[in-house]
Amino acid sequence: MKTLRFSILLISCLTIFACNNLPKTAKTETFKVWGNCGMCKKNIEGSLNLPGIVDAEWNEDTKLIEVVYDTTKIGLDQIKKTIASVGYDNDAYTGENDAYSKLPGCCQYERKLDAVKP
Repeated sequence: MKTLRFSILLISCLTIFACNNLPKTAKTETFKVWGNCGMCKKNIEGSLNLPGIVDAEWNEDTKLIEVVYDTTKIGLDQIKKTIASVGYDNDAYTGENDAYSKLPGCCQYERKLDAVKP
């Protein structure tokens, strides 16, 4: 029983310290990124494996991505351009056509080119 209590206490402490590990310059932004499926999620989030990105979570149902990033290392504009470079339209940039055409069929969403800026 003492071992169980100690384990729970240790896990609780580690969780608290891990949550407070964000840089003071961290910022969270949410914006629209078009896509369809789990593979889109993997591609979109994977494109943000960059210095300064703390976390990125794209929601397949809402088409919203929440990005936590260090503002001293990367900017929101660069994040949106990076996502567009792998073929995904977002609220600021149209995905690159060449990259879009290479996406698997399940990832080729109905493009809303009038909804995004060129």
